[in-house]
Parts: sequence; structure tokens; C-alpha cells
Amino acid sequence: MLFKNICILDENFEIKEKMFLGTKGDKIDYISSNEPTESYGETYDGKGKLLMPGFYNAHGHSPMSLMRGYGENLSLQNWLTQKIFPFEDKLYRKAVYWATQLTMAESMRYGIVSTTDMYYFIDDMVRAIVRSGEKCNISRALVNPAGEALDSLECVKEMKETAMTYHGFKNDKILVDNSIHAEYTSDEKTVRYIADYTKEMGLGMHVHVSETEFETEECKKRHGGKTPVEYFAQVGLFDTRTTAAHCVWINDNDRDILKEKNVTVASNPISNLKLASGICNVPKLYEKGINVAIGTDSVASNNNLDFFEELKTFALLGKMKSKDPSLMTPKQVLYSATRAGALSQGREDCGLLKEKFKADMIVVDLDVPNMQPVHNTANNLVYSASGKDVCLTMVDGRVLYKDGEYLTLDLESIMFETNYAKNKILGMF
Repeated sequence: MLFKNICILDENFEIKEKMFLGTKGDKIDYISSNEPTESYGETYDGKGKLLMPGFYNAHGHSPMSLMRGYGENLSLQNWLTQKIFPFEDKLYRKAVYWATQLTMAESMRYGIVSTTDMYYFIDDMVRAIVRSGEKCNISRALVNPAGEALDSLECVKEMKETAMTYHGFKNDKILVDNSIHAEYTSDEKTVRYIADYTKEMGLGMHVHVSETEFETEECKKRHGGKTPVEYFAQVGLFDTRTTAAHCVWINDNDRDILKEKNVTVASNPISNLKLASGICNVPKLYEKGINVAIGTDSVASNNNLDFFEELKTFALLGKMKSKDPSLMTPKQVLYSATRAGALSQGREDCGLLKEKFKADMIVVDLDVPNMQPVHNTANNLVYSASGKDVCLTMVDGRVLYKDGEYLTLDLESIMFETNYAKNKILGMF
């Protein structure tokens, strides 16, 4: 496919106008201000449009679209124990399948090309994700607070089956990470076991870290004054590629550890605000040279996947936290939303508009009132754009969404089946 006369966000996160970009197979094959002599098949007229890398959602729980708007106005602990955990106890495979498809549809609508996901019923999630054409780093979250024998746990069995079955599935569209849900939901023996197993298998790690002040202070009580970051580092959890979600309540020593261990922080600004968990100090993470990506968390605590909304909130909170409006530049924010997320997933050839990189791209409409006039296109992307301005989403060179059409999914059936599953589960209470 050839995009012609289109504005692009290039590999250095600079805006270039009137460019040509050609894709061949699943890769970007040609980028130039000159029209190529080679044919790239279908031509897309880019007048009034911008082409940029797709978004990499660094932290999500896709099946929780079933719980959108359920359990409002509660603190995290009450939200989990009073609403979310009881609902999840009644989940079943078909419900997870349809809910994951709904999340994939919403993802492609808003320009998300890949998600770092943590949940269960992995077989059904993978079926839904593969059908959509999206990418995913998927992990089976482990929870073992009572320290039960690991070989007796269904979650451990599913984790191992997931790693053996799906890592590298569908030409690396599906990659597998392992996951400890959080410090407070598993005992130390379990955490050490999963840390060792993950290193042995050469996989990544996905974990919630210091989401709330309560979580952090309780961890200190349990582990001799150690914060969750210090504890996880001690037991070896960070000795592999790791995405640590939230990191709201961390200190300078924690940041030193995260940098030393090359851990990616997945900041989830809207979810953290909605649950009043706090504000991640992203400027201090940037200052340390830590890779900072952006996540939505689930729509149960967000309540949508509009990634442009996430970018704006991410930028504004960083300015507020530092009390310095000059920080959180558009380049930094756009990098966090794209390349940083791809690196957090171990996708080295993704997240940039660059020849030989994967063709995971989105087209944004610039010819709309909220994007005009233009003094600085990058500023407009961060502060003025809406997810509804995304008019095309491409993954591995395949168009998944274009101008209101979901080309791989039956949206009407998905919404019907998801609502049916939601009503069925509520009827079990």
C-alpha cells in the first residue's frame, strides 16, 4: 500500500509534510519526499491527514470491558473486593471471548495496535485477538496469597501452557509474558518461583507495582520496610524484561532500581485519577532515563480506550506533578505512547515509521475543527486530538479499521454477545 502526499511523524518524532510511504508485506518498505517508481498496490491519498506509529497500550485487562461502568465511585481496594472480584468469579470462557473482541474493536478504533494484557481464560483471549488482527503481549496473572502448593494451582498450569503454546504465535503477533498480579496477592515463595521460571523460559514479566499508598505501606510492614520495588528486585522478579504498571508511590531509591534493572514503567494516568490512587511522577522517571510507556488499564477503571485522551492527561499530570509547565514535551509524550510501549513488549522493530520496521500505523485526520489552525502539529496531536480523529489503523501492513468500518470484526454481533454475557453474569448474583 502506498500513502501519498501525507504528513508523517518520522522516526525522530519530527513532522514532515508531503511524504510518500510504501508498505510491502508486514513491513514499511519506502519513505521519501519523492514518489517511488515501484508500485505498492493500493494508493491512499493523504491530503489533510497524518501518518504516525500506532499506539502500544502498555497495561490492560481486555475482558474487563464487561465491567465498563460497573463499580463506580469506590477506592481501589473496595472496588476490587466489593465489585470486581465477585463479578470475575462468575466469568466464563465465552464471555471472555466476546469481551476481548469488543476491546480489540475499541482498540483499533482509537489507534491502538498492540496491548500488554494481563488476565485469564487465555485460549479464548488469543482466539479473539488473532481474529481481530491486533497484536498482544499476553500473560496469565498469578494470584496465590495463601501460599498453596504451586503444582496444585490452575493458574500455574495455565501460565505454563500459555508460554508453551502461544509465544511467537501468528508470526509474533502474540507474545507471552508471565505475570505476578501484585505483591499483595502472592506469597514470596510463589514470586521467587515465577521469577526463576520466567528467566528460564526467556520471557518478559508484567506486574502491578505501588499503585496505591496503602499497597506500598502494607508491603513495607510485611517485608521489613522494603517497598514493592525493593522487594521485587530482591526476589529476582526484575531480572528479565519487565513492565511495571502504575509505580505511583515510589521513591528515589525505587527509581534507581528500576533504571538499573531496565524496567519499563507503564503509567496509567486516567485509571489512577479515577480510583484516586495518585499521580505517577513521570518527569522524575524521564530524568532517570527510565523507559516510560502509557497504559489505559481496563475500561472498568478508565472507562474507555481513547489513547489521545490518555496522552493529554499523561502530559498534563506530569506538568502538574513537577509544577513545571515546560516539562513533558510532545516528543517525549508521543515516544512514550509508541516506541516506548513497543520496546516494553520486546518488539524491537515496531513503534517507529522507519524502513524495515513493522507497518503498525495509524492515520489521523488533521482536517477537522479541533486540529485547526496549526501552529505546531505535534502539540495538536497531544493536546487537541481525539481518538475519533483516527481514520485508519494498520497492523503488520493489514488495514483493520478504516473510516468507521471494522474490517476484521462483526461489531454488531460482538456488542450483542457482550451485553448478553454481562446480563447473564449479573443474573447469577
